[in-house]
Amino acid sequence: MMTRFTARVALFAGMVSLPASVSPRLAQQPAPDYRQDPRLASLRHFFQRWDCPAWKYAAVFLEAADFYDLDWRLLPSISFIESTGGKAALNNNWFGWDSGRARFPNTSAGIHTVARTLSRSELYRDKSTDEILAIYNPDAEYAARVKTVMRRISPRE
Repeated sequence: MMTRFTARVALFAGMVSLPASVSPRLAQQPAPDYRQDPRLASLRHFFQRWDCPAWKYAAVFLEAADFYDLDWRLLPSISFIESTGGKAALNNNWFGWDSGRARFPNTSAGIHTVARTLSRSELYRDKSTDEILAIYNPDAEYAARVKTVMRRISPRE
């Protein structure tokens, strides 16, 4: 059983460990309500069909995609290719980020960190999805695999 002191320390540690890459503006805004958004149903259905833990984070994927102006299917598809939607993830790294060495304090932080980097870092900024994928993993077949998953989630952006 957690004492009040332990609970407060855990809460403080969680707040302190929030990665700097999560935008303070995003952290201050109330989470968007995606319950009526058809993209939420598409993501949940896709991940549940494959029994992936990622279905629980469908709204987080949408929130990150919308905030960082990415195709909403991109991060879920990369997570599916890299860790089968979280099944094979270590250290909350569902994206194989930094060749699988990156550690994130929680899954949501991992999603937002990768989204922010793909949107704002000099390496990826202002690139098309094809260009992002070519940089993310230069293997000739990688982009095609990710884009196949994207179309399985939804044929439309």
